[in-house]
Amino acid sequence: MISNVPWLTIIVLFPILASMVLPMLPKNGSRIVRWYALGICILEFLLILYIFYCHFRIDDESIQLIEKFSWIGSIHFHWVLGIDGLSMGLVLLTGFVTTSAVLAAWPVTQNTRLFYLLMLAMYGGQIGLFVSRDILLFFLMWELELIPIYILLCMWGGKRRLYSATKFLLYTAGGSIFLLIGALTMSFYGTGVSSFDLQDLTNRSYPIALEVLFYLGFLIAYAVKLPILPFHTWLPDTHGEAHYSTSMLLAGILLKMGGYGLIRINMELLPNAHSIFASWLVLFGAVQIVYASLISLSQRNLKRRIAYSSISHMGFVIIGIGSLRNTGLDGALLQMISHGLIGAALFFLAGTCYDRTRTHFLDQLGGIAIQMPRIFTMFSIFSMASLALPGMSGFVSELLVFLGIVTNPDYSLLFKSSVLIVATIGVILTPIYFLSMLRRIFYGYRISNSSNPYLIDFGPREIFISICLFLPILGIGLYPNIVLPLWNKKIISILSRYAFLK
Repeated sequence: MISNVPWLTIIVLFPILASMVLPMLPKNGSRIVRWYALGICILEFLLILYIFYCHFRIDDESIQLIEKFSWIGSIHFHWVLGIDGLSMGLVLLTGFVTTSAVLAAWPVTQNTRLFYLLMLAMYGGQIGLFVSRDILLFFLMWELELIPIYILLCMWGGKRRLYSATKFLLYTAGGSIFLLIGALTMSFYGTGVSSFDLQDLTNRSYPIALEVLFYLGFLIAYAVKLPILPFHTWLPDTHGEAHYSTSMLLAGILLKMGGYGLIRINMELLPNAHSIFASWLVLFGAVQIVYASLISLSQRNLKRRIAYSSISHMGFVIIGIGSLRNTGLDGALLQMISHGLIGAALFFLAGTCYDRTRTHFLDQLGGIAIQMPRIFTMFSIFSMASLALPGMSGFVSELLVFLGIVTNPDYSLLFKSSVLIVATIGVILTPIYFLSMLRRIFYGYRISNSSNPYLIDFGPREIFISICLFLPILGIGLYPNIVLPLWNKKIISILSRYAFLK
């Protein structure tokens, strides 16, 4: 379906163009800058909701609202945008989490114009990636995130911010090289005319050896972003030093770009290679769940502990993508949505705790539940959500991933049993490190108000952010069909290509 109004172009460019106004605002007008940025985010999110309710058809698995403009005619590079069930859920997540992160960044007072300019630029880039229908445009949107995150880390990070920012840039830029090489090679291979259009690339076939090379190249890029072992080490360092509003965007959206790319490019464009590597993805995912859980348990830094929990939860996404079943893919996509909300909430709470206690180290915390009962309540609720308590979104997504593996007849009983046992160990470890974290923060030795005057409880703004993040987690947990129909038909369409490979 082609749209007469370029709605997708509007939601991609609007926050980027709006960010250009920020340098013109008063240098000392932090309040004006904050309200302007928040207003832009809310307006953008309302536009996304309007597109979803008025122009998007859930029962149509095809690409909708297609927009195509010639950009560089000599190489057939076009500005091609479109949306389907895979991308719609992540676009909604991006709008919701980014708006929450901008509101969470209210205490930022240093260089507020630049700070919010970078946040808005990221907003447009993230939306652009999820709606790109040109693989070179996909790459450009992928790269658009690097510089804003790097500057946000360098200027508003912790003591080791330069090290973390440099490591982030080296890892992600290094992975992007493989994405660019794969995109260019696929586009120019086998025909006299190059094409970067994803629809054209979907209809192409490649020798199996070349398809495997393409797959591995793309996989490295996505393994850095998702992340997948052993390309994960940038994430704890980045989270450990980033301002918590930046961490909300990293956990809530940036990691999901890797999972989305793995489905959109590797699964949809390279089905033969994906069928070969699917079982390996499942194994890596199961090992990652346990490994990251064990490392998380040993972390003394609160944000690093949550960061490793994010790596562990991304293991379920990898397993779901490798399950080659619609149930497993449902679980993988739902896990991306669920973790986007829960991860953003946990980093927000970790940041608010730091604002009050001036430390991220668990052995320097303790006994603050009495002074800050609202923070204690919210931290407990989101920790329960992260450990997949029934009734929360995480429980449904992990259950669907497990069912996807169990119901796949192509995997042997020994393979399925081994994966389930290993993954279950990780599921058992999750409440151990989360409950241990809660105990060390809120119980035990008491930090007195006299020794720390910042020990004040949540205010209205922080309560509002927490409740807004909690409601969809609870809603999805109680009634998953709120979001599952978004991508059900698209998943069936993708997996139908694998039926012909058997």
